[in-house]
Amino acid sequence: MKQRITYIVRNPDEFTPEQLEVIGRSLNIQKLNAAKEHRITLGLKELPRELSKAFEQWHELHIRWASEKTYPSIPPFTSRVTSGLHVFFTPHKDQPEGQLCDLLHYAFGPDLKCSSTNEASTKLPILSERFSMSASSQYYSYLPTLNSLVSYIQEEVCKSSVKACKNAASSLLSASYLDIDYDTISHAVVLNAFWSGSPEANHWTETITLPSKDQTTEVGVLNYEKNPDPEDIGFGGFLTVLGQDDAPKPTQFQTPTRHYPLTHPLTYTTTFQPPTGLHPTLHLSFPASSPLTPPDPTCKLHTHLTLPSPLFIDKYQFSDPLFLTSHNLVSLHSISGATDLEAPDWVVPQWGSAALFELAVPPSSGNGNGNGKGGGQADWNVTITLHLRYLPATGGGYTRVPIAWPVVFWACRAEEGTKMSVNPFDRLHLGYEGLFGPRTRFMHGSPAEGAGRLVEWVTVPVLDLRKTKWVEVGTIGTVVVAFLGLCWMLFGRKTEVKNGGMTKKKQ
Repeated sequence: MKQRITYIVRNPDEFTPEQLEVIGRSLNIQKLNAAKEHRITLGLKELPRELSKAFEQWHELHIRWASEKTYPSIPPFTSRVTSGLHVFFTPHKDQPEGQLCDLLHYAFGPDLKCSSTNEASTKLPILSERFSMSASSQYYSYLPTLNSLVSYIQEEVCKSSVKACKNAASSLLSASYLDIDYDTISHAVVLNAFWSGSPEANHWTETITLPSKDQTTEVGVLNYEKNPDPEDIGFGGFLTVLGQDDAPKPTQFQTPTRHYPLTHPLTYTTTFQPPTGLHPTLHLSFPASSPLTPPDPTCKLHTHLTLPSPLFIDKYQFSDPLFLTSHNLVSLHSISGATDLEAPDWVVPQWGSAALFELAVPPSSGNGNGNGKGGGQADWNVTITLHLRYLPATGGGYTRVPIAWPVVFWACRAEEGTKMSVNPFDRLHLGYEGLFGPRTRFMHGSPAEGAGRLVEWVTVPVLDLRKTKWVEVGTIGTVVVAFLGLCWMLFGRKTEVKNGGMTKKKQ
C-alpha cells in the first residue's frame, strides 16, 4: 500500500515550519489551515478476494462521488462533477460484462436504480476514438452520503483489529469528493479523497503514522504560487517521506495542468422558478460581480448537465437558432442517454441522460475590456428547458425529483506540446473531457457562496392514490353503462322491429 497526503495551505502568511514535527515514524501537524487530499494505492492482492474479482471483471473502472454540500475549490483541485455518484467503465473485449450493479448495491446502497449493467448504463459520446481519457459507458445516481460505502469498507476491507483503517473509512463521511480508479494496466486500485477544509475546525491538528515498517507515506504541505506561464501552475512548501526523512524538506516545483485556475473567479447559481409543473426551466444565473470575460480568445463557456431518468431534454427544441438565442445559448453540443420523448419513467431502464451546452456570454464580455457585464449592472441569465416524464402514482399526489447543479467551465485550447500527463494532481474521467480535444484546458466556475446544497428538488404532480378509487368506480360505471347501452341497441331494437311488424300484419 502506498499513501500520498497533500495539504494546500490557504493563507501562506499564516503557515510556519514549526507546525510540522517528525517524531520517529509519525508526523505531527498543528493548526494547519489547508485543503487536504489523501491518495491510497492498493494492489489487488491487498484487497479481499471477492472485491479483487469484482475489479478484474473490467478493463477500467472509475467511480466519482461529489458531495451535495458547497465547498470552495483551490488549485490544483479545481475540477468538479455534479453532486452524486458517477461510474465510468469499459468492459473487456469479447467478454461478458461483469455484475457492476451488484457491486454498486453492496457498496453504495440497495436503492440505486441499477438492475443490469447493459440496461442501466449509457454510452459515452467521444470526440475521437483515439481519445484515451474516456471510458465507454456511464452510470449516475443521486447519492447524498457515503454511509453505505463506509460501512462496507469497515466490514469487508478493514480487519476487525485495525482501528486506523476504520477511522480512515469514517473520515470519508466529511469528504468533499471521492475518486476510485482501477485499470488493467496498473492492476491497482487508487482511492483519492479530498477535503476542502477540516470537518471539525478551521484547521487540521492530527498525527500521521506509518502503518508498518515496510511502507512509506509521502506528505506534502504546499501553497499555490501564481505562475507567469499560462500553461503551468507552481507550488512551494515542504515535503517529507515518513520512513525515510527525519524532517520536512523545502521544495518548489511547477507542472502543466488540465484544470487551470481562473484569475477572476466565476460564480453561478442554479434555480427552478415555481411552479415547475411538467416542464421545469433550469436557470443559470451569473452575478454582475462575476465577470464573464473569456480568459483567452480560444475559450468558450460550457455547462454539463447530468439528469436523472425522470427528466429529459428535447434535443429538437435546441436546433432552432432563435430559440437558442432567446435562452442565451449557443448550441447543444452533445446529448446521450435516455432521450425517448414519450416513455414514462417506469419503462426507462437507463439511469438518465447527460448534455453539454455552449453558453452565450454578453457581447461586451468578449471585447477584452474586462468589465464583464457591460458596466456590471445586471446579472446574466441562461435558461434550459427540461421535461418531466410521467412518474408512478403516490399517496399525496406529488413527488419530488432531485436535480444536481450542473458544472460550468471555460474550455480553452492549450498550446501545442503541453504535457498535461505529468501533473501528479490531475483528475481525469469526469464525463465531459471526451467531448473535447486532448489539448483542452478547463477553467471551472464555482457555485456561489451561501448556495447551501448543490441539489434542487422539483415538485412533480402525479396520480393521487387516495383518489384512485373514484377513478376505479367511474371506470366500472362507464363500462356497465356502455354494456347496458350496447345490449339495448342489440336486443331492444330487435324487439321493437319485431313488434312493429306483427302489428302491421294484424292490421
